Amino acid sequence: MIKNIVLALLPIAISSATFADDLKPFKAEDVFELEYANDPQIAPDGSHIVYTRRSNDIMKDDTRSNIWVIDPDGAQHRPLISGTTSASSPRWSADSSRIAYTQSTDTGNGIFVRWMDSGLTALVANLQRAPSSLSWSPDGRWLAFSMPVPAEAKPLAKPRLKPEGAEWSEPVKVIDTPQYRWDGRGFLEPAHDHIFVVPSEGGTPRQVTSGDYDQDGPFSWMPDGDNILFSSNRNDGWQLESGESDIYSVSVIDGALTQLTDKPGGESSPIVSPNGRNVAYIYNANRMVIYNTRVLHVMGIDGSDDRALTADLDRSVSNVRWAGNRRIFFQYDDRAVRKVASTNLGGEMTVVAEGLGSTSLGRPYMSGNYTVSDDGMVAYTAGTAYRPADVAVASRRRGGTVLTALNEDLLSDRTLGQVTGITYESKLDGQEIQGWYITPPGYEEGTAYPLILEIHGGPTLAYGPYFSAEMQLMAAAGYVVFYDNHRGSSGYGEAFGMLLHNKYSSPDDFADHDSGVDVMVELGVADSDNLFITGGSAGGIASAYAIGLTDRFRAAAVAKPVVNWISKTLTADSYIGQISHQFPGMPWEEFDHYWQRSPLSLVGNMVTPTMLITGEEDYRTPMSETEQLYQALTLKGVDVVMVRVPGASHGIAGRPSRLVAKVDNIVAWFERYRTERDVED
Repeated sequence: MIKNIVLALLPIAISSATFADDLKPFKAEDVFELEYANDPQIAPDGSHIVYTRRSNDIMKDDTRSNIWVIDPDGAQHRPLISGTTSASSPRWSADSSRIAYTQSTDTGNGIFVRWMDSGLTALVANLQRAPSSLSWSPDGRWLAFSMPVPAEAKPLAKPRLKPEGAEWSEPVKVIDTPQYRWDGRGFLEPAHDHIFVVPSEGGTPRQVTSGDYDQDGPFSWMPDGDNILFSSNRNDGWQLESGESDIYSVSVIDGALTQLTDKPGGESSPIVSPNGRNVAYIYNANRMVIYNTRVLHVMGIDGSDDRALTADLDRSVSNVRWAGNRRIFFQYDDRAVRKVASTNLGGEMTVVAEGLGSTSLGRPYMSGNYTVSDDGMVAYTAGTAYRPADVAVASRRRGGTVLTALNEDLLSDRTLGQVTGITYESKLDGQEIQGWYITPPGYEEGTAYPLILEIHGGPTLAYGPYFSAEMQLMAAAGYVVFYDNHRGSSGYGEAFGMLLHNKYSSPDDFADHDSGVDVMVELGVADSDNLFITGGSAGGIASAYAIGLTDRFRAAAVAKPVVNWISKTLTADSYIGQISHQFPGMPWEEFDHYWQRSPLSLVGNMVTPTMLITGEEDYRTPMSETEQLYQALTLKGVDVVMVRVPGASHGIAGRPSRLVAKVDNIVAWFERYRTERDVED
């Protein structure tokens, strides 16, 4: 029996015209017209906000990033760097007079500086490899950044000399590093990320750090500009450790290193206070479990007086920043709402902004970011269930104000599915689960519609009440789309997150989803004879596992799944961290456990018609996982089809056309098994 059903329209301010009958339906081609704001950077003096405006190019089937500027009162909204070549990572100098940013050039990857008073721009460094973690020195003389430096690779055997004019095959590649490939990047050139500095008026980049280790950003300068703080794992055997790091200081003059922390676990994202006396950072105890809470810490510049400021929050923090010397800002997720908060050095916390999100167009994942000026003005990405992210501002003394309306030209003329939030109890143990459902445009109260259950990835990620092009297209096709944050999702505390430890996937998380489907049927929203299931990545695992537990779904669309945890952990790029945090031991030591968690162990029960869709260059959930289930279901005589996405890595919806193709194929598969409709097309 499902109890305590709570139905409520989400508190989102939208025009009543959003659901008007005379508006056009949201269609696949509209995906190419969507835009969203990202990476808002408020000037230290609070005078301007620069941000990256991301838009889709229908001719190149890509997403480009331009840099725009706007005043905190919404005035003077205009482009700074605009064109067909993407520009990103704008960063203010301390005196708010210049921004540095990155942009590709004809011959490499450029770091540029723009003088805001004149608009003059200089290319200060043209690099062979892409820079990251761009950061200004306090006096504005230098820019620090990270860049891969190739490691020396010696051949196993000396190559033979070929005869003059002979055409031989490419030489063999010898791999002897634990991390040799990565999803989206392919096979990796042996290299380590090191810190460089370059004069902000142009010059020769100079490498500051050395050694066979990676240096992780963000980077934070000491006020005198002589040292930079960063995090790194410099332990012996560091490449086989996941989640371990310490904080270091490096001299930009001679490269001398000072280690500031040495606790077990991960100390990361060090940020120095303006006066140089304290360092704020994030601490992850890195227990070998599926869920670890990241806690905000502060310590003296010498590592003394280290103390936790958010130990009682029971939420993971990120994106730490100082405003003055006595106030620290950070963001965290709380029950599907991303918030910006600040705390004094005594741990007294105040929420400053809420509703960061919608910087992920495909599915409604938690997302969004912020920056803060010296006087505490926050610029952030504000998202809703009906609009991708815009730029907004807030402070401790006033609520949030949205400054832009990047999609009104399109979406004000579209009717979207209405998003409703619910909470319900899992039939497994009464655990409260939060979920949402989207009804088709023109939804008729009291009519039961075909329902799609859509399961998020992770599994320790979370969905929320944010814009989703994929789900809106499914709703426009006449489906109610239901999604939830099952046990183990982030933003609900450590105890909730730990409910999936050593249990993914399992009957436990399926019970959370299945209970939600029961609620949809009980409410009269879903047609019990027309239930469908889909999900990607960890959601693909869950949907594959579900059809081994039940035959209630008429069809399934399983996207980029893991079906065999033994083969997955020994072929995928994420094997080191996944084995240590999600399993009780190595696959050969805990064979039965790995097999129990694998959907393939339930294939004997599977009768549900299944579509499988995966990128052909996916190294996170390799194509071989999809092929195993495809061949198993084929041998069983179950209706099955495999959709391969050429050139795609794990993010199969990474290009606009692929997002559209993903939804089109899922809906077409479900339409094949959908019974007579209760509503007209």
